[in-house]
Amino acid sequence: MKTSLVRFFALTALLALGLLAACTASTPSQPTPTTPLAVVETGQLPRMRGEFFSASGECGFCHTALKDSAGKDVSIESAWRASIMANSTRDPYYRASVRSEVLHKADYALAIQEKCAVCHISMAHHTALLNNQSPALLPAEGYLNPAHPLYPLAIDGVSCTLCHQIQGNNFGTGESYSGGYLFEKEPKPGERAAYGRFAVDENMATVMRNAAGYQPVQSEHVTQSELCAVCHNLYTPYFTNEGNLSSELFPEQTPHLEWLASDYVQSSSCQTCHMPAAEGEAPVANTGSPKRSPFMQHTFIGGNRYLLEILSANPDALKTSATTEQLEQARLLTLQQLQQNTARLSGNASLEGDQLVIDLNIEVLTGHKFPTSFPSRRAWLHIIVKDANGKTVFESGNWQADGSIIGNDNDLDEQRFEPHYQVITSPDQVQIYEPIIGDPDGKVTTTLLRAQHYLKDNRLLPRGFDKAKVSPDIGVYGEAATDPDFLGGGDSLQYRIPLSGFSGPFKVEVELLYQSFGYRWAEKFRSQTTENPEAVEFYQYTDALPNTPTTISTLLLTAATP
Repeated sequence: MKTSLVRFFALTALLALGLLAACTASTPSQPTPTTPLAVVETGQLPRMRGEFFSASGECGFCHTALKDSAGKDVSIESAWRASIMANSTRDPYYRASVRSEVLHKADYALAIQEKCAVCHISMAHHTALLNNQSPALLPAEGYLNPAHPLYPLAIDGVSCTLCHQIQGNNFGTGESYSGGYLFEKEPKPGERAAYGRFAVDENMATVMRNAAGYQPVQSEHVTQSELCAVCHNLYTPYFTNEGNLSSELFPEQTPHLEWLASDYVQSSSCQTCHMPAAEGEAPVANTGSPKRSPFMQHTFIGGNRYLLEILSANPDALKTSATTEQLEQARLLTLQQLQQNTARLSGNASLEGDQLVIDLNIEVLTGHKFPTSFPSRRAWLHIIVKDANGKTVFESGNWQADGSIIGNDNDLDEQRFEPHYQVITSPDQVQIYEPIIGDPDGKVTTTLLRAQHYLKDNRLLPRGFDKAKVSPDIGVYGEAATDPDFLGGGDSLQYRIPLSGFSGPFKVEVELLYQSFGYRWAEKFRSQTTENPEAVEFYQYTDALPNTPTTISTLLLTAATP
């Protein structure tokens, strides 16, 4: 599977470059950008009916004004439009990252954009390829140019007619990963299948065919975690020191494989947590549809609170289809997910001679590693010890306004990083749960095209995960691999703090903090701003909005003087 993907990437690069060269003399490799079929307006769903996909505005009219048994609004279109799925294209970090990777290897520019588009800008990407057009996505020539005919499909992110057209034929196979999903690739106006979990009422099917041009088809495969795995198990090739594509792939994101190695595989799916069921019953459409149960809400709750805040603060610049109120609701649901369903702290503090000994435990509640997926994410422990007078005796893991962690070696030096600790004795030691990526030379890198292996991966493990038995693709790396207390379901560690010159009782405050963009990943484009316009845009947003971490869990302890 891995070798075939490398060959695909390499072949795609050659074909794309060859196609471009062959077409320049007589036939353009893409349509000349013109005014799109529908203008994309802030606060509105894009409208466009294509031969393979349609934008969400073609679906939204019939899937709004829906209420569950408790009277709560569970409208599909309003929940989805504020999700990260809907905004996968608008994400300014994604855009800056694509440009950054292209700058790293310009002769593979089209192939890189194609690889990065297959899951983020799927509808425009496949429409372009199926019409023998260029896979370029970056402005000015690509379909992220507002004047490009495919822009309404491009800006619509991971949309309705992508997910509901994916077929289940290759689910669970390696070929399905990294955007290897299957869908009907022949134009079939009015006959394209849109899959759903419920039995199809013929009257409702007629309405849907007339209104949107799709034929609803019942299929349980849309309820499977393997639907999510087609993009959330992601392997990427890397370039060797000689400038060649590697013969192996790097497991950049593997939450589905991690879930398969956990106890949660027996009790819940991706949809259980990220598309929580509505209360009782709800109709799936407002056209006379019967009430259904379970009705899975299209909130797609994740952990990227910071991106939601960027979107909310810049609606016009980012052309968000969601309103400020909808984005705020998504942010609150994200906070709830992070603070109630992610991890819990427990522990105790005691005095041993002239030392304060703090034993901490972290219980993991997620069905995959936490932090999850893209390697920019990190969680860490912030601990403060104060004496009887309120004076700080010890502090580890505090953060600064620029998003960096005080004492973190990687935030100070891009080629260093904090190890995994079993015992912490100094303020400059910080327990950070994170992936650190190495290039072919063993150096730390944040360039995905150079990502070869993990130098460190001590992300917290889900319950039931056996680090000694799992595939290397989802393994534990660095000191955590030999830590007997770092196990499926959590981690335990100890702080030993000298107390000479201080008097108790001692108050201990502990926080488990989280960032979706760690400092080194957020700062990686600073040196590219003269040649990366998307990076300039990204920093315009982030410099105006502090990268404040999310508090996942807190703990207060007291140790009294004997």
